[in-house]
Amino acid sequence: MMTDVIIIGGGAAGCFAAVWAARYGKSVIVFEKNEKLGRKLRITGKGRCNVTNNSSTDEHMKNIPVNPRFLYSSFSNFDADSTMEFFEGLGVPLKTERGNRVFPVSDNANDIADALAREMKNLGVQVVHSRVTKLITENGAVTGVRAGGQEYPCSSVIIACGGKSYPNTGSTGDGYTLAESVGHTVTELKPSLVPLISPDRYCAEMMGLSLRNVTLKLMDGEKAIYSEMGEMLFTHFGVSGPLVLSASSHIRDMQPGRYKLLIDLKPALTAEQLDARIQRDFAENLNRDFSNGIRALLPAKLIPVAVKLSGISPQQKVNGITKEQRHKFGELLKAFPVRISGFRPIDEAIITSGGVSAKEIDPKTMESKLCSGLFFAGEVIDVDAYTGGFNLQIAFSTAYTAALYC
Repeated sequence: MMTDVIIIGGGAAGCFAAVWAARYGKSVIVFEKNEKLGRKLRITGKGRCNVTNNSSTDEHMKNIPVNPRFLYSSFSNFDADSTMEFFEGLGVPLKTERGNRVFPVSDNANDIADALAREMKNLGVQVVHSRVTKLITENGAVTGVRAGGQEYPCSSVIIACGGKSYPNTGSTGDGYTLAESVGHTVTELKPSLVPLISPDRYCAEMMGLSLRNVTLKLMDGEKAIYSEMGEMLFTHFGVSGPLVLSASSHIRDMQPGRYKLLIDLKPALTAEQLDARIQRDFAENLNRDFSNGIRALLPAKLIPVAVKLSGISPQQKVNGITKEQRHKFGELLKAFPVRISGFRPIDEAIITSGGVSAKEIDPKTMESKLCSGLFFAGEVIDVDAYTGGFNLQIAFSTAYTAALYC
C-alpha cells in the first residue's frame, strides 16, 4: 500500500514533521530504530528540554554560525513564537528563563516528547520500529524505502535521523549514508557543544570540582569570542559543564595554542573589591602559610593549583607577601587560565557540526536538488547553532517546512 510520506527518524525533527504532515492530511509512517520516540529529546537540556529561544528570527540567525541564510525561509514559515504556541496547544505550558531560553514549566523533557508522540497517535501516524537501510529511487525520484527486509512504497521521504552525536540515542549517522547513496555531499563532521581537552595537568588534579557562578571567557589568541556566567566542571581530560559546552560551539578551527579559557572565579567583585577581600583574609591569617591563609577564598581542590600558578611559595607566611604578589594573585583569580588542545569525541557531543550540504537542498522547501521527493530536516543538514534552544528551533522550522512541501 502506497504511503504519502515516510519519515526516517523519530526524534525532534522527525516527530514534528510527522505531526504537521498528518495535520495537512497526508498518510505518514515514521521509522524509528529505538523502542521509544524522542530518545535524544528526552535528555536535552539536562533532562529539562530547552525547546526554543524566545527571541526574534534575527536573534536566532546571529546564533547560527553555520549557513544561517539557508534557514530564512524555514524560519519565515515557522518561528520561535510558532513553536511556543504549538507546544502550549498540546497542553505543555512553557516558561522563559535567563537568555530567553524556553523550557516546559514542569522542567521535564519527557513532557515535550510525550506530547509529540500523543499527537502523532491521535493523527493516525504509523510508527515502525525498524532501521531504514536503503532509499529506493527511479528516474531521479524517491519511490520508497527498504527496512527490515521489506519495501515500503511512498510519494516522498523526509530524512530526519539526526547527526553522529550521542550514538546511544540512535544518532549513528544513518542519514548521511542514505543521502550519499543518492549523490549528496556530506561536509566534514565535527563535534559541537562538547567537552574540551586541556593539556594543563592541573585540570585532572581538580577532577570533579564544579564551579558555580563563575564567568568563562573563550579567547581566540588575544580576542575574546565568548563570555558567559554559569557552571563548569574540571575532569580527568580537561573541562566540561554548561559553560564549556557553549564555548565549544564557538571554536571553528582547533589548532594547538590558538584557544584558551579564562575563568573569572569572583565575577561579582571588581578587581578593587577582590583585592580588599584578599587583604581582609590576609589580615586574619598573618602568621599562617599562604596555602592555609586563603581557605575561605577558594574551594579546597583549587587552592594548591592557584598557589602554584601564583608563583608564591605555599609556605610563604601571609605577613611576608608583597603588594605586587597580592595584586598578581588577584589577577589570577579574575582570569584563571586553561589551555585548550582539542574536542572530546563526537559521540560525547550534543550536536554534530557538518552534514548534508545545504547547497544541495532547496531552502524554500527542504527538498533535495538531486533527488525529487526526498526532503531533509534537522541536524542531518549542515547547519548548527550555539546553545540556548536555537538547535531545536532549527529542527522544528526545517521539519515544518519539509512537512509543508513533501
